[in-house]
Amino acid sequence: MSAFTPVSALIGGLLIGGSASLLLIVTGRIAGISGILGGLLQPTRSDAGWRLAFLAGLILAPLVHTAVGGATPQIEIDAPTGVLVAGGLLVGVGTRLGAGCTSGHGVCGIGRASPRSAAATAVFMMTAVVTVF
Repeated sequence: MSAFTPVSALIGGLLIGGSASLLLIVTGRIAGISGILGGLLQPTRSDAGWRLAFLAGLILAPLVHTAVGGATPQIEIDAPTGVLVAGGLLVGVGTRLGAGCTSGHGVCGIGRASPRSAAATAVFMMTAVVTVF
């Protein structure tokens, strides 16, 4: 928490909430990343365009930010590739079992007052606290 910057955190939260709300208002869809990506595995014609645009924005936004001179954090991963792949697969299985990911439940589900999302987010947070300590 030594690098906590409340202004940038607030701006980031507003951007995430605003974009999730915009997607819900414009398309009637929830901005859960696992659901958006999973929907591309069996796409319908009407769904593929917005799903691809959303995922492209996730990939292109940091590239554009860096291109215009924005700083990027140094990331150092000391885990072997096999551990990273296994972790990614476990996350994928967990999102299927939990009927969504942290973004879908935490940002969108709680915003829609979903009891299931509130419970899922509480479990995510408790697991994160236990993991940290």
